[in-house]
Amino acid sequence: MDIKSKIFYKKYLPIDEFVEKILYDPHNGYYVKHNPFNKQGDYITSPNISPIFSEIVSIWIVSLWNKFGKPKKINIVELGPGNGEMTRILSRSLKKFLKINSFEIFLYEKSISLVKLQKKRIKDPCVKWINDFNKIKGGPVIFIGNEFFDAVPVKQFQKKDNVIKEKNLFLEANKIKNRYLKISKNLERYLNKFKTINSNKFFEFPLKGLKIMDIIIKVIKRFNGAILLIDYGYTIKSEKSSLQSVKNHKYNKLFSNLGDADISSLVNFKLLEEYFKSKKLKVNNIIDQGKFLKTLGIIERADILSNNMNFKDKADLYYRVKRLIHPKEMGSLFKVIQVFSHK
Repeated sequence: MDIKSKIFYKKYLPIDEFVEKILYDPHNGYYVKHNPFNKQGDYITSPNISPIFSEIVSIWIVSLWNKFGKPKKINIVELGPGNGEMTRILSRSLKKFLKINSFEIFLYEKSISLVKLQKKRIKDPCVKWINDFNKIKGGPVIFIGNEFFDAVPVKQFQKKDNVIKEKNLFLEANKIKNRYLKISKNLERYLNKFKTINSNKFFEFPLKGLKIMDIIIKVIKRFNGAILLIDYGYTIKSEKSSLQSVKNHKYNKLFSNLGDADISSLVNFKLLEEYFKSKKLKVNNIIDQGKFLKTLGIIERADILSNNMNFKDKADLYYRVKRLIHPKEMGSLFKVIQVFSHK
């Protein structure tokens, strides 16, 4: 029995359930069988391009700590920490500004195999792993997600004559086909609340991602806090499927090499902004990753580090920084949203 037959445990599957199985199935899932990071994997993330990226995020955290009135203790939660590289650098950098016992970092990771990888790489008593945000007992709490939201599967919908139908997949003659099916009245009412997608004939909706955010918001409202999300996405109206697959650092035909290729989607940042504002949270203007990193001093940090480098290492350093901030690379493709509790 191939992976497709195992996944279609019922006749029709909404796309988000299908992708969830492909990525996270405990026996056949992509993140169970693969370490997708770096040259040997399928893709590379900003923390693995250069440690300066994580250093800049640590500066953002310290700046926020100052705005919170320099509390004696803060909790930091990294959402979907990948191979643990960001947390490894964050912990080291924060110790230069904060007292060692004044912060804890919690890693929220769904993949058991990635948790094992993270624990091999991070040997730090201030770092802990959680699968339940309610285990956080104090604040302020700062949630950070770099390429977290794109890995949470999205639903796809079609709207015609004010009737919303959901795209479902089914298996026929070992081929994956799709069909739009009616949704519940409750879901339809919920979707109609969002003006960002209200006039679209086709739209994607991160229902699973927003359910996670619902819990996170309760935590930051209870203890005071913030959310920083950095991801590749868009801010203009889109009526196209953004699902994409990569394998060996190249685009892979969607729904081929199932279980052996990553599947993700672009993040609708305007929808996220509308969602956070509906929860009565303060939301800073959405900005590009390049502007975020440059505003917090990535170029100045690179200049300092380059002072004692030879020409080859210096060229490599600036090449990596360019990848992170240049408009034609990750600088514009990746967006940043910053969200705060009103306290």
